[in-house]
Amino acid sequence: MYVIAKNKRVTLAIIGVKKNYTNVAIISYLLTKVNSLNLKIKRLYLDRGFYSSSVIRWLKALDIPFIMPAIRNGKTGGIQQYLKGRKSYKTTHTMNLGKDNEVTFDLWVVCKYQKGKRGKHGIEYLAYVVYKVTISLDYIYQDYRKRFGIESSYRLKKRMRPTWSLTPGRTRTKPICRIRTTTKNPIIRLLFVGISFLLVNIWIYILWSKISKPRRGGRLVYHHLFNLKQMLAFLSNGVNRIYELREIVYIPDG
Repeated sequence: MYVIAKNKRVTLAIIGVKKNYTNVAIISYLLTKVNSLNLKIKRLYLDRGFYSSSVIRWLKALDIPFIMPAIRNGKTGGIQQYLKGRKSYKTTHTMNLGKDNEVTFDLWVVCKYQKGKRGKHGIEYLAYVVYKVTISLDYIYQDYRKRFGIESSYRLKKRMRPTWSLTPGRTRTKPICRIRTTTKNPIIRLLFVGISFLLVNIWIYILWSKISKPRRGGRLVYHHLFNLKQMLAFLSNGVNRIYELREIVYIPDG
């Protein structure tokens, strides 16, 4: 779970998911961590993997405004029956999966004209489950796209991998954000993922507080002067100075 505030994305909590964990349990754990920070959730964006009657009922019971994509199953009925027409609109839908497993929610259907984008034409339909969200129907598509920043943070921590040159005198490495490991211990692996998110958080904080300046209309942040790769290089050099990286081995005489 991460927060979007003043155009900054900061990871607040992570959880290692076991096989028997339900989506409601995962959300409850993450929300508990956020509640301890005394943050008020203005709008909660969820991945389509959370689309289920149990999650929707739980979030409505907690009275948390949220948006999540609705999954279309089959060629008729369900969400598919609403994907028609030439204008965006709002309606309600009842998900009924049997006794004691029913929930009714607001469904917003968005019509987008693809205009040859990715070689496609015609109308693209997008459906969202919406609860107590104060935005317009025309803007919900752009608003939900804010959630895609979480994929960017994943790519950010994984994209810088180590490289080596075996040419004498030209050995070099590129610092990485996530520690590489072959261990199957899930606790260690989760720890390394947590450290990578923490490093990205620190980089965002340094950018905002030190490598920027206030101005009318919003703070000017100099991303190009201090990217994540450069911060990791600074950290790597600092570690090498502390632990005295050895580049030459001398074999004693005799």
